[in-house]
Amino acid sequence: MGVEERRQQLIGVALELFSRRSPDEVSIDEIAAAAGISRPLVYHYFPGKLSLYEAALTRAAEDLAARFQEPHEGSLGVRLLRVMRRFFDFVDEHGPGFSALMRGGPAVSMGESVPVNTLSATNALIDSVRQAAYEQILTHMDVADPPPRLELVIRSWISLAESTALIWLDKRQIPRRELELQLVHDFAALTAVSSAYDEEMAGILVRILADEPADGPFGELVGRLVALTPPAAP
Repeated sequence: MGVEERRQQLIGVALELFSRRSPDEVSIDEIAAAAGISRPLVYHYFPGKLSLYEAALTRAAEDLAARFQEPHEGSLGVRLLRVMRRFFDFVDEHGPGFSALMRGGPAVSMGESVPVNTLSATNALIDSVRQAAYEQILTHMDVADPPPRLELVIRSWISLAESTALIWLDKRQIPRRELELQLVHDFAALTAVSSAYDEEMAGILVRILADEPADGPFGELVGRLVALTPPAAP
């Protein structure tokens, strides 16, 4: 293999191993064996496990950011549901690595003394995924200049999705499909509450709901809420 081809192979192998177990549990020897090369040869391409982990993390971040890209087909609720399914696909596929990253990055997951610039780069990588998700959602809402409350809603929702995924990974007590739908409902609820305080947000909500089918995710939320309302007294 050429140099870059071998590097990409090692990144892929490492990412697969980090996806199944926490990075601190994966050794360079395991990575070398899985790649079919010697341990010294791994060090020829990467100075250590930390640098290989960072490379794998970069590829994973690019993959995760791409999962928020969605064709402009169907209502916003339907699109968000497809995004959440792909997001949880990623979480399911890369569970230990996703958990280690969101809970502290290399410093925590690998138990090493990590340079400040490495921590900064890792944080920047995570933030880039969040920013990509934020921009994609704005695109689907057809909003070029978001009001402050809309930015708050979207960024809060992205954080909620991350936290929900981490909690789900720990025990998997709630069916995954239910959580995917619930997160879409959470987005609608956050938007609705914000609309009660801001006319511009109210206008955005009305426009969104006008395109939502009664049997779509947002319509289902309305139906669930109506079912909870006690009947009027005679």
